[in-house]
Amino acid sequence: MLDDFLVRAGLAGVGTALAAAPLGCFVVWRRMAYFGDATAHAALLGVALSLAFQGPIMVGVLASALSMAVLVQGLSGRGLAEDTLLGVMAHAALAVGLVAVSLMSGVRVDLMGYLFGDILAVSKTDLGLIWSGAAVVVGLILWRWQRLLTATLNPDLAQSSGISARTEQLVLTVALAVTVAVAIKVVGALLIGALLVIPPAVARPLARTPESMAMMTALIGSASAVGGLAAAYQFDTPTGPTIVCVAAGLFVLTTLFGARITR
Repeated sequence: MLDDFLVRAGLAGVGTALAAAPLGCFVVWRRMAYFGDATAHAALLGVALSLAFQGPIMVGVLASALSMAVLVQGLSGRGLAEDTLLGVMAHAALAVGLVAVSLMSGVRVDLMGYLFGDILAVSKTDLGLIWSGAAVVVGLILWRWQRLLTATLNPDLAQSSGISARTEQLVLTVALAVTVAVAIKVVGALLIGALLVIPPAVARPLARTPESMAMMTALIGSASAVGGLAAAYQFDTPTGPTIVCVAAGLFVLTTLFGARITR
């Protein structure tokens, strides 16, 4: 069954959606959307380093995304507004990655694939890595769920309960880096942020509890991946952007009609 490239693509999309779902909820709750973009843009530099040292792409992307997340976290609070710092780091990381790729002579790089994803080219090995990464992210978030939720929704209660905000931020940073490494093959570096933000934004007006929002986000992300794949196959459009378009369409629908549904 896994010899069918559409089946592999569908499973890759669902695995990526499951990895992004719980993390995306915290990205929305903590207003970390630009933080996700900065980490995702650093992935291209990881691709260049992996190709330069002939190492696994996912390892290079993971190391680069994690380094960017830690760097941004370390530089915050040093006089610059956080959105300014994230804007500088996001664009600088993308520019450095593009320049590094262009300077690599003798290495053929599918730049568009890494920027916008190439889900139809997912192999069985890629599929195993995607689902392994998704399992790590989901397991990590489930393990720290209550602590993360308390630190996010009620920082004062978290502090009085002995919950370290920096530790929980580090957990989210690691999960975000793994998600970026998982998602780059599916939607690419430029669209990872959309996959993290749009499905939870769709689920937010429909959910009544944090747990239900996380589960609905997983369903919406999976539906967007499968629906986008089907639409791209039907209309011969780029798959990664089409997945994001389907998710954006669901966002418009829930924004317009969500209040009526939840009454």
